Amino acid sequence: MKYQHPISALLLVALSFSVASAQVASHAPTAVANTTAPQASPLQVSDKPVARVNGTVLTDRDLLREMYSIFPYARQHNGFPKAQEAAIRQGALEMIIFEELVYQEAVRRKLTVPPEELNRAEADFRKQFNTPDEYQQYLQSEMHGSPQQVRRQIQRSLLIEQLLKSDVEKRSAVSLAEVKAYYDKNPARFQQPESFSFQSISILPPLKPTAEQAKEAQKRAEDALRQAKATKSYQEFGLLAEKLSEDDFRVNMGDHKVIGRDKLPPQVVKTLVAMPAGQITGLIQIESAYTIIRLNARTPARKQSLDEVKSDLKVELQKSKYEKLRSGLAKQLRAKAKIEVG
Repeated sequence: MKYQHPISALLLVALSFSVASAQVASHAPTAVANTTAPQASPLQVSDKPVARVNGTVLTDRDLLREMYSIFPYARQHNGFPKAQEAAIRQGALEMIIFEELVYQEAVRRKLTVPPEELNRAEADFRKQFNTPDEYQQYLQSEMHGSPQQVRRQIQRSLLIEQLLKSDVEKRSAVSLAEVKAYYDKNPARFQQPESFSFQSISILPPLKPTAEQAKEAQKRAEDALRQAKATKSYQEFGLLAEKLSEDDFRVNMGDHKVIGRDKLPPQVVKTLVAMPAGQITGLIQIESAYTIIRLNARTPARKQSLDEVKSDLKVELQKSKYEKLRSGLAKQLRAKAKIEVG
C-alpha cells in the first residue's frame, strides 16, 4: 500500500525522506509505530474536523497519523521541528484529502476487495502487534473499540491501493523502447568528460604566509617530493600521503578516486594529460600551496552506453511518469469535488 506524497521538491529536500515509501495512512490502519504515534507526541488530538471532502469529515487524528507517516523521526524527538512543522502539516493535509478522493472514486466505480484478500490483510495487520493486549490498546485508542471499524479501514486502504494500481502504477510502466528513445534524444546528458584518478600529497602553509613560512613550506614540499619519487606503488605513495599530506584526502591514502577534467585547476590538468599512469608529478604550486600527484588512471571523454544507464534511466522515467499520472488523477478528482479545509 505505497504511493507518493504530493509535497514540493523543497520539502522533500528539507525532510530528507523517500516519498516512494510513504504509506496509505489517513483513515487506514498502518504500522503499530504510526498508529500509536499520537500518544508519543506532545501534540493533542480531539477528533476535530480539519477538512471535509464531499461531506466526509477528516479529523486531526487522521492528520497527525499522516504527519507521523511523513516524518517518523518526530516520535524520537517528542514532536516535529518547528521550522518544518507547518510544511509537514500541509503535506499531510493534502495527502489525506487525496486519499479520501481516491477512496470515494473507488466506491463510485464499485470496486470490491475479495473476502480472502481482506482476511489476509487483516491477519497481517494484527501480526504487527506484539501481544493481544497491545492490539486491544490500539483498538480502544484508535478505533473506538470496534474490530469492525478496523476491518472497514483496512478495506478502505485496499481500495485506495487498487485504484492507484490501475490508474497510476500500471500505466506508469516504461518500456525499453521508451528508455532508448529518451537516450537517443538526449545524447549530451550521457556524455562523460575526460577524467583522472589520482592520489595527492599537499603541503598547505597559511593562506597569507610570511616569507619565512613560505620558505619553510617549500622546503617541506621538496622533501615530500623526494620521498614521493622513491615510492613504487599505489600503496607506498598512499602510506606516504597519510604521513605527510595536509589535505583532507590524507585519511584515504591521498586517493581522490575519479574526477572530471572540468573540475580540476588548469595547471593540474596540463600536467596530468602529459604523463602516463603510474607516474608522479613534480611540485605543482597553486597560490601558496604545493601538491604532488600520482596519476593512477586517465579515462578519455566518452558517451555512456545504453546498457550502462538503462536500469537507472528506466527507474527515473517511470518515477516521472508516475508523478505526472498521479498529479493528473488528483487534479481530475479535485475538479469535481467539494473540499472544505478548516
